[in-house]
Amino acid sequence: MTDMTTGEAAEPEHAHPARRDFLFLMTGSVAAVGVAAVAWPFIDQMNPDAQTVAAAGPIDIDVTQIQPGQRIVMLWSARPVFVVRRTPESLKGLQDTKLTSQLRDPDSDNLQQPEYAKNWHRSLKEEFLVLVGICTHLGCVPLFDPKPDPTTPAPDWPGGFFCPCHGSKYDLAGRVFQGVPAPYNLPVPPNFFPDEKTLRVGANPPGQTFDFNSILQV
Repeated sequence: MTDMTTGEAAEPEHAHPARRDFLFLMTGSVAAVGVAAVAWPFIDQMNPDAQTVAAAGPIDIDVTQIQPGQRIVMLWSARPVFVVRRTPESLKGLQDTKLTSQLRDPDSDNLQQPEYAKNWHRSLKEEFLVLVGICTHLGCVPLFDPKPDPTTPAPDWPGGFFCPCHGSKYDLAGRVFQGVPAPYNLPVPPNFFPDEKTLRVGANPPGQTFDFNSILQV
């Protein structure tokens, strides 16, 4: 099992040892953009072998280690995956018509997620969001900023994910805003919870057959 946490609402804290995973430590502030926005500084916590990465083998995360409001970033199939533990306040905001009226695909009609994540929160469990963290415009890694400062380069944005390269904005369900370069919502990889504390990324729930290669863009 994999045990990983990073602080995103506050300063990053130490990483717990993990098996077959990479853990990326990334800033959560749009103000700290610069060149680091597209760089992936990371701590290698016992590298997955090449065959595991190439085969996109599933990896497990102990979600009890993720605090409300935090995001962790790990590597699956050579892609950064964001796991966010959303607060009740942020979940309530996802259904606000003031927000949904600004989104390009608020109902997730485009194939950017499994059928079991085609809902208003784009996840199996409302609390835990799982996304491939690659902007659907040109493949940059968006920043995580759940409560942006009003003076950030993205005015009138309630927070979520922001790509500083060309200004694409997403909400805390990974849904893309209108009027930005990115054409699609951030993709959701196969995932499920084999037990109450474990999230498995890279595998579908029993009886589901979603193929990540079928999505429109990543």
